[in-house]
Amino acid sequence: MSQVIDSLDAARDAAARQLWRTSYEAFSSLDRSTLTPADFELFGDAAWWSGKLEEAIKQRERAYAGFSGAGDKQAAARVALTLSWDHEGRGAYAVSQGWFATAVRLLEGLPESIEHGRVVLTQALTAAMAEGDLPKAIDLFDETIEVGKRVGDRDLQILALSGKARTLIMKGDVEQGLALHDEASAAAVCGELKPFSTGMVYCMTISSCHDVGDIRRAAEWTEAANRWCDEADVSGFPGTCRLHRAEIMRLRGDWPAAEQQAVAACEELRDFDRHITAGGYYEIGEIRRRRGDFAGAEEAYGTANEWGKIPQPGIALLRLAEGKVDSALAGASQALGEVEEPILRLRALPALVEIAIAAGDQRIARSAADELEGIVDSYKIGGRRTPAFDATVHLARGRIELAEKDFDGAARSFRRAREEWQRVGAPYETAQARMLLGLALRRRGDEQGATVELEGALAAFERLGAKLDSERTQELLGRLQTRRTFLFTDIVDSTRLLETLGDDKWRRLLARHDELVRERITEAGGEVVKKTGDGFFASFESPRAAVEAAVAIQRALGDEIVAPDVRIGAHTGEAFRSESDGDFGGQGVHLAARIGAAAGAGEILLSAETLGGVGIGFRLSEPRTETLKGFAEPVEVVSVGWR
Repeated sequence: MSQVIDSLDAARDAAARQLWRTSYEAFSSLDRSTLTPADFELFGDAAWWSGKLEEAIKQRERAYAGFSGAGDKQAAARVALTLSWDHEGRGAYAVSQGWFATAVRLLEGLPESIEHGRVVLTQALTAAMAEGDLPKAIDLFDETIEVGKRVGDRDLQILALSGKARTLIMKGDVEQGLALHDEASAAAVCGELKPFSTGMVYCMTISSCHDVGDIRRAAEWTEAANRWCDEADVSGFPGTCRLHRAEIMRLRGDWPAAEQQAVAACEELRDFDRHITAGGYYEIGEIRRRRGDFAGAEEAYGTANEWGKIPQPGIALLRLAEGKVDSALAGASQALGEVEEPILRLRALPALVEIAIAAGDQRIARSAADELEGIVDSYKIGGRRTPAFDATVHLARGRIELAEKDFDGAARSFRRAREEWQRVGAPYETAQARMLLGLALRRRGDEQGATVELEGALAAFERLGAKLDSERTQELLGRLQTRRTFLFTDIVDSTRLLETLGDDKWRRLLARHDELVRERITEAGGEVVKKTGDGFFASFESPRAAVEAAVAIQRALGDEIVAPDVRIGAHTGEAFRSESDGDFGGQGVHLAARIGAAAGAGEILLSAETLGGVGIGFRLSEPRTETLKGFAEPVEVVSVGWR
C-alpha cells in the first residue's frame, strides 16, 4: 500500500512540476481504482501533453464522471469545457458542442468562476473564427477580460486579450491588434501563464503577424515560442510551434530543415487539431514545389486536402509549373471565388496574377493586382506597408508591366520588390525578383545589368536547391543545355531556278514551298525556329518526329506540279537556347546544319547518332561517312528512303 501511495504521490508531484511524460508513466502504472477524479484529470493532462489525445480524452471522461457523481458541478464543468476543446480541435463539432452545452448547464446558478469566463471565451472564439461576427467577438472578449479580473485569473485575461488582438487585425485595426498581441506575448514570455495559455498566446500572435506580412515580428515571437517548446517536457500541442518554425525556416531559405520541422509537426498534431495539421501538410507541399519535387508536392497537397484544407494557391502554381496553364487558371479562380476574408484573398491573389499572365489574360491579372494592392493598403502599420506586402504588390505590378512591354516600369517594380524582400530576409523571393528584373533589363537593352541580376538570382537558386528556377535562370543566361533533334531544309540550286522562272514565278513558287514546309513541320509537332535563306531551321522533341516531318515535306513537294528540289539534314544533340530571340546555338545545331548541306537533292540525311536505337519506320541506307566543314572527325550518316 505504501508503494502505491508513493507512486501516486510521484505522479501528482511530476504533474505539479509539469514533468508530463514522467507523470504519464507514473499514472499509467497505477491501479485505476486508486485514483480520484482529480487524479484522472491530472492523468488526462499528462497524456495530452505527452501527445496521446485518445488517452487524454479517456481519462478526462473518467474525471468528469467522478466529479459529476460526487456532485461537484464546477469541477465537472471545467472538465466538460476541456473535452469540448479536445473534440473541436479534431473536427468532431457535434461532440464538442455537446460537451460545451453540458458545461453551460452545470454552471447555471453557480457563483461566478473561471469556468464562467471560459464559457464566454469559447463563445468569443466561435464568433470570431466560425461565425465571422467580429464586433460580437470583440464584445465577448472584453467581457471575458472583465470576468478574468473579477475572479483573479490571469490566464483568462491574457487569452481573451490575445483573441481580441487577432479579431481586431481581422477587422482591419492592425496597429491596435499587434500592440495587444505584444502585450499578451510578453506575459507568456515572463512565465505568468499556464502551459496551455502560453502556447495559445504564441500561436495567435505568430499567425496574426504572418497574416499582416510582419515577418520580422513573426520571426521574433517564433523564436520565443520555440524556446518555450524546447524547454518544456511536452509534445502534441507544441507541433504548432514547430510548424511556425518551419514557415520561418522556409522563408529564410533553409528548406531541408523546414520540411523536417513541418513533417514532425504534422506527426505531433495529427490527433490534436485537423485544421493546423492540414496547414502543416500544405506547408510541406509549398517547400517541395519550390524544390521542383512535383510528385512530393502533389502528395502533400493531397494530404492537406484530405485533412480539410483546400490546397490553393499552391496546387494551381504546381499546375502552372507543369505547363497546365488552363487548369492552373481555373483552379486559382475557383478557389478565390470561394474565399471572402481579405487576408485569405491576399494570399491567393499574387498567384492569380502570375497564372493569368501566363494564360495571356491581362484583364484578370490587372483586376487581381488592383484588389491585392487595396487589401495590402488596408493593413498598413504606422501608415506604411510591411516590407513583405510591399514586395508582393510590386512583384505583381512588375509582372503585368513586363507582359505589357513596359520594360522601364517593370524594372522599377522588380527592383523595389528585390529591395523589400532583401529587408525581410527571404532569399528565394529576392532571387525571384532578381530573375524578373534581369529579364526586364534585357528586354529594354541593358544586357550588362541583366547579367548581374541573373547571376545573383542563379547563385541563390542553386544554393536553395530551387531546381526549376535555377534551370529557368540558366536558360536566360544561355547556359542551360537542352537535347533536341535539329532539322535544316534548303532548296537546291535556287539561283538557277530564279534565273529560269523569273522574279514573279519564283516568288509564287517560294511562297508555296514555305507554306508546305511550315505545315509539315508543325503537323509533326516541331517548332520552326527561323527561316534560313531558302530553307528552314526547326527543332523537334524526338528523332522520329523530325524524320516524319522530313518525309512529309519531301512527299508534299513531290506531289506538286512544279516544286524545287530540297535537301534535308537532321541531328540530335545538346544546344543552348537564347531567351532574347528564341534561337538555338551550340555544336549540335552546327552539326545538323552541316549534315543538311551535305545532303543531295531530294535527300534526307541523318547522323547515325540521331537514330540511337529509335525505330523511325522508314527504310535506311547503309551508313556512310562525311567529312564536314568545322569538324575534325568524319561523321557517320544514313539516308532515309521516303519515296
